[in-house]
Amino acid sequence: MFSVFRHTAYRNLFTAQVVALLGTGLLTVALGLLAFDLAGDRAGAVLGTALTIKMIAYVFVAPVMAALVERLPRKGVLVGADLVRAVIALGLPFVDQVWQVYVLVFLLQSASATFTPAFQALIPVVLPEEKDYTKALSLSRLAYDVESLVSPLLAAALLSVLSFSNLFLGTMLGFLASAVLVLITRLPRIPAAGNQGSLLHRTTLGSRIFLRNPSLRGLMALNLVVAAATAMVLVNTVVYARDLFDGTNTDVALALAVYGAGSMLVAFLAPRILERVADRTFMLIGAALLPLGLLGAALVAGYGAPWWSFLGLWVLLGIGTSMISMPSSRLLRRVATDATRSYVFTAQFSLSHACFMLTYPVAGWVGAAAGLPAAAFVLAAIAVVGTVAALVSWPAAAEAPAATGAAVSR
Repeated sequence: MFSVFRHTAYRNLFTAQVVALLGTGLLTVALGLLAFDLAGDRAGAVLGTALTIKMIAYVFVAPVMAALVERLPRKGVLVGADLVRAVIALGLPFVDQVWQVYVLVFLLQSASATFTPAFQALIPVVLPEEKDYTKALSLSRLAYDVESLVSPLLAAALLSVLSFSNLFLGTMLGFLASAVLVLITRLPRIPAAGNQGSLLHRTTLGSRIFLRNPSLRGLMALNLVVAAATAMVLVNTVVYARDLFDGTNTDVALALAVYGAGSMLVAFLAPRILERVADRTFMLIGAALLPLGLLGAALVAGYGAPWWSFLGLWVLLGIGTSMISMPSSRLLRRVATDATRSYVFTAQFSLSHACFMLTYPVAGWVGAAAGLPAAAFVLAAIAVVGTVAALVSWPAAAEAPAATGAAVSR
């Protein structure tokens, strides 16, 4: 897996991704503390609104920005987005009104919605061999999982000697370091995009490519499956650990850690497995695991079960989500052309996050109103619908689609 680090450009870009992720992790902790400082017992409502704003930026801003920056140098786009994020992070400690938090979060997440798809679309250009690209996807998955474990620990260590406002400084430094690493990296030349039509045409191009390609239609459905399981974990782990099992904050962290461990296991094993198993088969097996895990979560909450069985379910959910998420960019790479690559990756970024606009409220509101078993059953039903839709829309005959993006772009 680590052999891809022999490519200097990829090594620099991966390091940039890691330091930016650490900065974002610190930002997550700092925003929660800032919300409490400004709103007290209304901090949860403030954070919930901020997360909704984040999803709105990801879903609606990303396609527009991809269309606006298509003719700009890729390095300039990435560095510019990082600098915008750094400036906004530096300004967050100085806000004293909740509405100011919302405005800055929207601007910061809009910059992230510009950076992330452009960054993801660059990796297959840097690593044109599919075997190397698959290893890069595994490393990216590992980076996200490790960040989810390391960032809270790093934040806790910093908070023992610093005030929470200093965490925003760490976020700024992470984005600046990412910008420097991208700036010093020699990137391959990407052919200039031809005339792709009006702004509206370019904004919707990626979504139209998704709708016309069987494998990407299947991926759209699988995004919903991932969102159902992920929402259950991110929203309700604390409720399971603290309320159902009468645990501590350490138990919450342990449950999230075992979920990440399941995902990391797949990231380590996937490159070799995908040399022998088709992407469709691999991803659909993952999709089949997630409704089972969610049904198990409903049974645990409804009928009681030992703590270890709950942890086992969270490992299963981590495995299933990673089996879908990790290979997904391989599908995008095969379908995209030089002219459509940024649009296809942006569409996946936007459409996958749109699913969370459904599953986050289900996990939170249904769980609060009707209990954890009801929330888990509803999310399991959503996951089943997504899995069946993927089976229907992505037939086995369409396993290795040709690069059809160019035809759609005309």
